Amino acid sequence: MSATESAIASAEAHSAHNYHPLPVVVASADGAWMTDVEGRRYLDMLAGYSALNFGHGNRRLIDAAKAQLERVTLTSRAFHHDRFADFCTQLAELCGMEMVLPMNTGAEAVETAVKTARKWGYQVKGVPQNQAKIVVAANNFHGRTTTIISFSTDHEARADFGPYTPGFEIVPYGDLTALETAMSANTVAVLLEPIQGEAGVLVPPAGYLPGVRELTRERNVLFIADEIQSGLGRTGKTFACEHEGVMPDMYVLGKALGGGVVPVSAVVSSSEVLGIYRPGEHGSTFGGNPLACAVALEVIAMLRTGEFQQRATELGEHLHHELGLLTGGGAVEAVRGRGLWAGVDIVPSHGTGREISEKLMDRGVLVKDTHGSTIRIAPPLVISKEDLDWGLDQLRAVLGA
Repeated sequence: MSATESAIASAEAHSAHNYHPLPVVVASADGAWMTDVEGRRYLDMLAGYSALNFGHGNRRLIDAAKAQLERVTLTSRAFHHDRFADFCTQLAELCGMEMVLPMNTGAEAVETAVKTARKWGYQVKGVPQNQAKIVVAANNFHGRTTTIISFSTDHEARADFGPYTPGFEIVPYGDLTALETAMSANTVAVLLEPIQGEAGVLVPPAGYLPGVRELTRERNVLFIADEIQSGLGRTGKTFACEHEGVMPDMYVLGKALGGGVVPVSAVVSSSEVLGIYRPGEHGSTFGGNPLACAVALEVIAMLRTGEFQQRATELGEHLHHELGLLTGGGAVEAVRGRGLWAGVDIVPSHGTGREISEKLMDRGVLVKDTHGSTIRIAPPLVISKEDLDWGLDQLRAVLGA
């Protein structure tokens, strides 16, 4: 039995089967490349669902983490620590907002946003207790906690996990009329992904996000933008909302905020919104810990240069041009996305998304399928044009294009 087969067999025997990973066992990684236990190299075209926007083993981020590891890693929020204020201040400034509530994972941040919106609704808007409603979009992906799956339309995520949490209205993504109809006096928030990632990198129609902003402002409703996957440089802007000149009331951030080193997430908003909290009402032992803050501060510093946003813009234009050429060849039905992020719908006769992903793996490229016939392409923003072109060559070969 090979090292790969042995590792996979052990994982299958001793870990819950809540994932169906590709049969590759990574042992090390650098930049846009990963190496498996048998020494074979793979081009990473997924980047941990955008958690690795700055690549594997980014020297600045590793150095920041190492330096902090030598000082202090965890205090809990029972005490202040010397990285916390800078982290909150600089992240708020990056977002153009005032206050930060740090957590660890994306799902925790979404849960925090839901709780915040409800509490704001009761204390500020004056919604009757236990009557708050939040409008969300069909085909969303915000995590897999029991509350979050309560407003998911993904059968696999929902089935057999009820009873479900009430208080959510689901409307079609991109449909302003449906959104307006669903809003009532008890609506406290609209929670959306500016680009739906898990759904296949769905970009809403032009004017949709500004329309959401206008509606929510008119109705005194919070506009919450889940930028966990789309934010922090992925689309060519710091935030995907910026492409349409929209400023939400609240950003939900995660993934790339931890630089692929540690889990870091946060809710960022105004003092009017996050100022509603009092001690004991919400928290996390590890949220905003010194190690997380040190790494995230370096991420913020890197984003301030604009270098990564520019790379995502330029390489993204190239990526979408090349992928667009595939749509006329009979193998690709459609390509969507923005920046270094694309959803590619494969013509079913050429194979499922999983089958295409496996064929690409055999040629040294790692991507991931979603919703049957779609593959997602989201390489680290540090990828070179030469490596990106090589990866696209492998896709062409697999598709016979």
